[in-house]
Amino acid sequence: MRIRVKFAKTEPMRFTSHLDLYRAWERLLRRTDLSLVFSQGYNPRPKLQLAAPLALGITSQAEIIDFWLDNSGDDLKEITTKLLAAQPPGIEVKSIESIDPGAPALQKQVSAADYQVILLDPVQHLDQKIESLLSSEELIRQRRDKTYDLRPLILRLGFEQAESQFLQMSLSAREGSTGRPEEVLLALEIAPENTRIERTQIIFQK
Repeated sequence: MRIRVKFAKTEPMRFTSHLDLYRAWERLLRRTDLSLVFSQGYNPRPKLQLAAPLALGITSQAEIIDFWLDNSGDDLKEITTKLLAAQPPGIEVKSIESIDPGAPALQKQVSAADYQVILLDPVQHLDQKIESLLSSEELIRQRRDKTYDLRPLILRLGFEQAESQFLQMSLSAREGSTGRPEEVLLALEIAPENTRIERTQIIFQK
């Protein structure tokens, strides 16, 4: 039985790494007393998959994790109750469903992710900066001593003005072709530390 959970990663876990979030879910699942499927070997661990890494400092309302149970008779309502009772500060379970155990690996299904970025300080001429960025044929950036073109990874970018300015962006999130919101901010000459970034949706391939 394969269970898919949508959850929020909130402020108490904003600076939790992808690996530590994975470990937090391992601890959470062990506390539930569910019939978990474990890996083989000297150090068995619950079998689970997270959809897409999230950089330090970014919160999310749309994280997704899959885990496996060896009892297909487990009731979703009971699973939900146990997960809610075990969730630590910073993880908020939003929905749970049972999916096909033979479906592709979760990471292979992801195509894009949406983000909302609140700008803590006003940015002058933001509309012009966005227009200039989107009209660029390429945006060469460097990551881990490798250069890459950020421009084709930006699927959508815009901003709105309410009580404060905020950006809406949709970025490619395929394996080996992932756009990072902090890189988009740097390309707009906005310091990421002067923003609050939240992932609002993970989009699967059709």
